[in-house]
Amino acid sequence: MPDILKTDEAANYLRLGQSTLNNYRTSGDGPRFSKLGGAVRYRKADLDEWIESRLVSSTSEAA
Repeated sequence: MPDILKTDEAANYLRLGQSTLNNYRTSGDGPRFSKLGGAVRYRKADLDEWIESRLVSSTSEAA
């Protein structure tokens, strides 16, 4: 998988719907992204970092 992903590729990598990833992006809750020529792109490293930032060790930590 390339290091720079389009939105559909990033959503697939995260196992999210594309609209869910778009909603996370517009709300500011999603992974870091870049705009290249008007197109949204995600670095795989930023997706991995975002996943790590959302880890919880118990259900009481969720939310």
